[in-house]
Amino acid sequence: MNIALIAHDSKKKLMQNFCIAYKGILSRNALFATGTTGRLVEEVTNLNVHKFLAGHLGGEQQLGAQIEHNQMDLVIFLRDPLTPKIHEPDVNNVVRLCDMYNIPLATNLASAELLIKALERGDFEWREIYK
Repeated sequence: MNIALIAHDSKKKLMQNFCIAYKGILSRNALFATGTTGRLVEEVTNLNVHKFLAGHLGGEQQLGAQIEHNQMDLVIFLRDPLTPKIHEPDVNNVVRLCDMYNIPLATNLASAELLIKALERGDFEWREIYK
């Protein structure tokens, strides 16, 4: 499975901790991330992460293109809903694209943990058929 990891600045440490906690599950999948998030995850987990540009430099758009081409199976996007972003349209676009293309999306820790446990159980096998 291809998993996208995105985290706003205030959620990057949370993303690192999430990836440490679920390293075993994540290691069995292909990981993609916006630049800074990917680098930080690699530093603490030694997982291999394909890194796009930083989110505000177009990384969220690059991930959006992957979603549009049905190349992402799961998106974990730890968002900070309280701090407005200059590139807010790009942020909202990732969420919109996940809705349009039926890509499971977690935007907070609780939903991320539910989706990662479902992945471990094999609940995403339908994605292989969907592709």
